Amino acid sequence: MKALWRVFRRVWRRRFGALAIGILLSVAVLGAGLALLGLSGWFITAAGMAGLAGAGLTFDVFRPSAGVRFLALGRAAARYGERLATHDATLKGLAELRVALLSAMLRKPVVLLARLRGSERLNHLTIDVDALDGVALRLVMPAIAATLVLAAALALIGWLVLPSVALWEIGSYVGGLGAALVFAARFSRQPSRFAQRAIQALRMRFIDMMRGQTELAVAGRLEDHRQSILDAHRRLQRAQARIDAVERVSALVLGLAGTIAAGGGLLIGGLAAADGKIDPASAALGFFAALALVETAAPLARGIAELGKMTDAARRIEAQFDDPAGPAPGNPMPASPLPADHPLLSVSDLAYRQRSRVLFEGIAFSVGAGETLALVGPSGSGKTTLLNVVRGLMVPAQGSVTIEGRPLDAYGEAERAACIGYLPQRTTLVSGTIADNLRIADPEASEEMLWHSLKIACLDRVVDERGGLDCQLGEAGLGLSGGERRRLALARMLLRRPRIILLDEPTEGLEEETAHMLLERLRQGFPEAAILVAAHRDEERAWANGEIAIGHR
Repeated sequence: MKALWRVFRRVWRRRFGALAIGILLSVAVLGAGLALLGLSGWFITAAGMAGLAGAGLTFDVFRPSAGVRFLALGRAAARYGERLATHDATLKGLAELRVALLSAMLRKPVVLLARLRGSERLNHLTIDVDALDGVALRLVMPAIAATLVLAAALALIGWLVLPSVALWEIGSYVGGLGAALVFAARFSRQPSRFAQRAIQALRMRFIDMMRGQTELAVAGRLEDHRQSILDAHRRLQRAQARIDAVERVSALVLGLAGTIAAGGGLLIGGLAAADGKIDPASAALGFFAALALVETAAPLARGIAELGKMTDAARRIEAQFDDPAGPAPGNPMPASPLPADHPLLSVSDLAYRQRSRVLFEGIAFSVGAGETLALVGPSGSGKTTLLNVVRGLMVPAQGSVTIEGRPLDAYGEAERAACIGYLPQRTTLVSGTIADNLRIADPEASEEMLWHSLKIACLDRVVDERGGLDCQLGEAGLGLSGGERRRLALARMLLRRPRIILLDEPTEGLEEETAHMLLERLRQGFPEAAILVAAHRDEERAWANGEIAIGHR
């Protein structure tokens, strides 16, 4: 419940005014419903008694009927206003929560982000957030409104009818309401959690199947994956059926409580009327008001039935805010003049640890303008991690990285992106044209600049054969081979004209001739850049001016 309360504050902390208005309008809706049914019952009974007594001509039918119409119209207007105020505030609050959640995800260390699949992130931003729309609408507001209305009904029925009638009706109904809510909370929490998890599994598996359909078909696993999607759907249906059963039993308990409250109130009122303590019309008013009490708990019962999924969703969302954030961008500092021979990139006594394991330590090197340094070592020795540290995506256990004479943490993120270009092992393309993918790096880039970057990446001929910059690509660059996608990501990075270039196995998957051409064009296009490359092939090591070993060779 703590996570649920924290999420509630995140969504509503700037909208307590709308929440208060929604609660007041909810009270007005419930109160108008109680008054409408009670007044209607009193009016019908009183009119019948006046007719039997021969006083039908003198009975005032206009004011009660006007009151009925006023309450009916007022109830509809209050319900519309409540929906307008609360739903608008809820949607805006959830939209802000999605933005805050996405910002929190983007602040995570690159290692944590790499472990998340796109479908998992999508679930956090959609299903989990959507599950929280009922925290205010079906828990907080109905609970407060029902409490206020029941307290007011106790006072009014006691005043207009009899205190004994009020105590019986409100007491028996509150007892039934408590039993229904306890039952719903007890037996719906687990199935509502299962339903939420089944929805997430269903969406994630479906997205994974659509994205990896070709690979699954080639591996002969497409039908197995389809069956796993159907299994998730069947689990969702079973969980939803259990939730529906709990809601039906809760509704039955509430109905019985309302029947007991109304029947007992009618009996007490009828006996009082027979003794002449109240008139029959007043007894009818108490009876019909008791029938309307059921309406006060309907939204709350549904919210209790969804408590499990809301609590789990809140925990997952709060975990995203609680996870450790990545390195914060530094405050820009004025650059000092550099000596003519000052290296663009310097690393001193750098170390990185994964829990108790030392990945590398004591790393020191520098790369000047026009120089290329290769990082060599076996797989898992930490070459990629070192590049991430140099880019500022991961924080080292000790040591320092200096860019153009300034500590790395003195640069803001925009400054880092401007001076450091990075081609990681895993690159991402978007659905759209080739020009769309390139202009992610520079939205103002001209076509001439785009073609120049493609030429350096040895992709200009391929793009020209496919129809030029307007060639449409599918999701994640579908339509290009693996090597072509990687070269397109390289061309995109080069558009920013970085002074320092970090490359993680840039020729992976390329034939020898293309690999030689790519490396030659890269150096020709950026003759003054300092290049640091995690080398995997002999071509990359031969291209570099020097190399440094990472780990044990």
